[in-house]
Amino acid sequence: MRAWWLLFSQATTVALAAWFVVGTLKPHWLHSATPVLLQQVPAPAASSPARVGYAQAARLATPAVVSITASKPPARSARGEAPWHPFPLNRRGEGRPQVGLGSGVIVSSEGYLLTNNHVVAGASDIEVLLSDGREARAELVGTDPETDLAVLRIRLPGLPVIRLGRAETLQVGDVVLAIGNPFNVGQTVTSGIVSALGRSQLGINTFENFIQTDAAINPGNSGGALVDAEGQLVGINTAIFSRSGGSLGIGFAIPISTASQVLEALVKDGQVARGWIGVQTRELTPEMVDAFKLSTKQGVLVSGVVGKSPAAAAGVKPGDVVTGVAGKPVLSPAELLSAAAALKPGSQVLLAVQRGSESLELKLLVGQRPKPQIQADEAPE
Repeated sequence: MRAWWLLFSQATTVALAAWFVVGTLKPHWLHSATPVLLQQVPAPAASSPARVGYAQAARLATPAVVSITASKPPARSARGEAPWHPFPLNRRGEGRPQVGLGSGVIVSSEGYLLTNNHVVAGASDIEVLLSDGREARAELVGTDPETDLAVLRIRLPGLPVIRLGRAETLQVGDVVLAIGNPFNVGQTVTSGIVSALGRSQLGINTFENFIQTDAAINPGNSGGALVDAEGQLVGINTAIFSRSGGSLGIGFAIPISTASQVLEALVKDGQVARGWIGVQTRELTPEMVDAFKLSTKQGVLVSGVVGKSPAAAAGVKPGDVVTGVAGKPVLSPAELLSAAAALKPGSQVLLAVQRGSESLELKLLVGQRPKPQIQADEAPE
């Protein structure tokens, strides 16, 4: 029995010594392959982080944004550079045809597109390239130079149509995407925020109520889409402020509310009929209040009355101060212009006027605003 115990002790000692030597010099020998049972238990998958971005909005909106090529007769003369760039046609030199590169947005399954007037003004041929590679010649339905909008139509089956949003719900700081074809490099999506709302008196258009954004907008983006974070159309990109022609982070878009009204009028009537009263105006200053001995400090000073205009027929005189139109107060020339344009031609309204110390209400038969006298080769640049 003792012999067996001695043999067991010696064997155990030798085995421990061997284990110690192997563990010190060749430790990897002691780690065999993972047991089959453990191999069958999959490691828990790492949870993917939530995707941050606006890929869904871009995916929804981009199919309805098109590239526009407009051919125009040669320019008569070049004009000076200005800080406002509504992305005009690219001139190829004196006596040579011009080619305009812009963008547009399909807003109807019937093929109606919104773009900028300055993209297609005076064009003899307009070609549209869709994001799916299809091409079509566009028909010019109508233009509205005073808002710098135009409506085109193409006739193709299965057209993608963008969803319309509500520009009036936008707030400063909201994320927006600008979609177009800048510099003809191909469809491009840039992002930014709404920098300001209701921008006016910039001297770009007659009627201004721009959405300002810092989303990168460049030549070729003109007429393209400004969409919200849900991919809905909230504006038509129109101009940038730049001294070099490139984006400086100050871009302007026409709200879709304005664009929709113009679209409806051009499709239905071929023109946008606006009200007109026929006065020339100036801001009312304290000095003018004293000079004309006025009893009001608010309103718009009439500096001139157009002959045979609705205002002349109603008895409006230079020196009068218009304080209200159809029951709505007006405090600036821009407000009076907008209020008059919103009137229906042929309707009769009351014009509130302050003449010296006397308050008057004049009956006025609204006329139709004359079309701007702008030749095709003198379109805004």
